[in-house]
Amino acid sequence: MNIFVTGATGFTGSHLVRALVARGDRVVALVRPNSDRSRLVGLSIDYIEGDLNDAAALAQGMAGADWVFHMAAYVELGLVDAAKMWRANVEGTRQVLSAARSTQVKRLVYCSTIGVFGHTFGQVVDESFQRLQAQFDSDYDHTKYEAQLLVDQAAAEGLSAVSILPSGIFGGDDPHLGPVLRQFLRGKLPLWAGGDRPTGLVHVDDLVQGALLAAERGQPGSWYILSTGECTTREMFQMVGQAWGMTPPKEVPKWLVRLAGALLDPIGRLFRWQPPLSRERVRYIYDRCVRVDAAKARQELGWNPRSLEQTLSDTIAEMVQLGYVTAPPKK
Repeated sequence: MNIFVTGATGFTGSHLVRALVARGDRVVALVRPNSDRSRLVGLSIDYIEGDLNDAAALAQGMAGADWVFHMAAYVELGLVDAAKMWRANVEGTRQVLSAARSTQVKRLVYCSTIGVFGHTFGQVVDESFQRLQAQFDSDYDHTKYEAQLLVDQAAAEGLSAVSILPSGIFGGDDPHLGPVLRQFLRGKLPLWAGGDRPTGLVHVDDLVQGALLAAERGQPGSWYILSTGECTTREMFQMVGQAWGMTPPKEVPKWLVRLAGALLDPIGRLFRWQPPLSRERVRYIYDRCVRVDAAKARQELGWNPRSLEQTLSDTIAEMVQLGYVTAPPKK
């Protein structure tokens, strides 16, 4: 099959491209001229240079495509360029949808996020959940929510579009929470905040399989949550550290974390610096939690991800294999 992928140089997108190449598909990847393509080294794929708002590049890349995977997004929490994020996540998605309609692709899979549900106030929700939270906790959540509306509208107008909504994405080369786990396994993470906060997990390769199943079997206009399960971050550290003989980091007092976020936020804005804590990051730690149930993907798509424990175990094994951490000696 002929496949067009946005976000191919990123964490999730590169794993998707590898899976597509392994299937024997012809892959065309949209990449910015200055993109780091190291994750795609050695793969036989074609490149189209441009960004998400380059209508000509999108049309060229989608010409003759059977499927389109729109994986690209500006992902960041804390202090961000809101206008740049809106242009990438919302206007970029608008352009992708327009090109998909004009080139008459057979299927578009959009990588959304469980963040579109907003804070679920302790409730474990499925795809039918109606958002209760009026405000948005971040520009990222806001832009992804608006982009999701565009995808839903395009599907209602006849585009064969399906949305996948992953929870926290894990893997050995994860650039987000991966560095935190590596610091922990190196014994350099004595403190942590929000240890009681539940976090949904999915291994990146299980997410990729869910995306492929959505393309093959998903109903047009449908949403599919992709999450293996959830645990608190303290439980995550316990499971990860068990084989290494390590205990979870100590909890930082909540008042101190909130104070640090309030102080560092204006400093970061003044010096255009991304502080480790900001008001937005503190909200994510203590005041917002999205809890989800992925039964629909299992039932309708036949998605069968590895267990939560296996997700964490495999992630750490991959980090060892990649040389990020050194495994402890066998007892």
